[in-house]
Amino acid sequence: MGENQMKLVRAGNDKIKLKKLSNKEPIKNTEGKSLVAFATLGCRVNHYETEAMAEKFIREGYEVTDFESFADVYVINTCSVTNMSDKKSRQIISRARRTNENAIIAAVGCYSQVAPEEVSKIQGVDVVLGTRNKGDIVYYVNKAKDEQRPQLMVGEVLKNKQFEELNIEEYQDKTRAFLKIQDGCNRFCAYCLIPYTRGTTCSKDPKKVLDEIKKLSEHGFKEIILSGIHTASYGVDLEGNVTLITLLEEIEKMDGIERVRIGSIEPSFFTDEVIEKMKKMNKLCPQFHLSLQSGCDATLKRMNRRYTAKEYEGAVNRIRENLKDASITTDVIVGFPGETDEEFNETYEYLKRIKLTKTHIFKFSPRKGTKAADMLNQIDGTVKDKRSKALIKLNAKNEGDFSESLVGRELDVLVEQEVPNKLGVFEGYTRNYVKVEILDGNRDMIGKIISCKIISSNGEYVVGKII
Repeated sequence: MGENQMKLVRAGNDKIKLKKLSNKEPIKNTEGKSLVAFATLGCRVNHYETEAMAEKFIREGYEVTDFESFADVYVINTCSVTNMSDKKSRQIISRARRTNENAIIAAVGCYSQVAPEEVSKIQGVDVVLGTRNKGDIVYYVNKAKDEQRPQLMVGEVLKNKQFEELNIEEYQDKTRAFLKIQDGCNRFCAYCLIPYTRGTTCSKDPKKVLDEIKKLSEHGFKEIILSGIHTASYGVDLEGNVTLITLLEEIEKMDGIERVRIGSIEPSFFTDEVIEKMKKMNKLCPQFHLSLQSGCDATLKRMNRRYTAKEYEGAVNRIRENLKDASITTDVIVGFPGETDEEFNETYEYLKRIKLTKTHIFKFSPRKGTKAADMLNQIDGTVKDKRSKALIKLNAKNEGDFSESLVGRELDVLVEQEVPNKLGVFEGYTRNYVKVEILDGNRDMIGKIISCKIISSNGEYVVGKII
């Protein structure tokens, strides 16, 4: 193939013509290896997949470098949860091109999945892959480089029922490890594109999960975070009585790993039966991210959320009553179409009453292709700003109150690193995921769980001394 030839590819039902590639001269390090750099937007699943892609490049003889540095290849693992996510993805792609105009640039992930034609037209993009093709990233990058023509591979993700294995053998961090056990979502909330970017739910074989956890333990990890797009649905696509709780019970029996966390989860997961089983687990960390989105039933119904505010609060109470020191965080959307002042105030008062540990606030962003984008009574941006600021202020108080409640307590902390620009101060996390700055630490503590007495609170983190 000549360098002036064009490639015609198919993504879904749309034919997309990609630009031609200029000659790409690789940049080599002192050992003659090509350099690759990564930028990751979005969720924990994306971060897990980035680390897996990095390992694939390393196995093929590449060396990973910082994204701000010159590199032979830049991989941008995109997010598309909001319009701002799309914008950030485009900005990062442009930044990579400015850093090295001759690099191969690969845009992969959710933004590429839902808008492949749009992504392919961004100046400098040479490889476009969706969410289920990340395992082939090195192949397509090398193909683009060798053939001097762009590559695009974006399939119809809703038809893909197979879990894509992206295992990691050599983690960079040695304290906490993310482990992707599930992908996709069957919920189709009115505001959300995830089923269209990730497809329907699919689960990693439980035996493979346990094998990977065993390897992590052998590598010295103390904590794992089970991650997914809709983690509570783990196992629904597998044969036999496989669920998230049965997986947790199996992990509880394993040696080595001392802490297990689960990613974002729905309140309906926390039935009385599940709570009773959790009470018997020593490894499970009492920290849960229960996505709320609104404290008003009318808004929840328009969102197509499958619970009421009362049911959500019931789950919160069951967790707090049965799991000591439980920390519960959440997401809330303000300015959803049709949200009146009364509905917002209902959410505000609800959050004020139940006092969650931390609330992530998002201003509604209409996403083309979702039901919410076409709903009547879209909310003005100034109203969204006002509501967002009100909840941010409330969250600061709730978060501060929770941190303050820990002062005087003795807590176990998994030490992760020395705090940048604070000589001799180290940081880590408690079982309920509160960040602790340890004043009298040392490098020998990194990767170990130590006991600290909390002596003060600083809002988003607490300060501790070794017992």
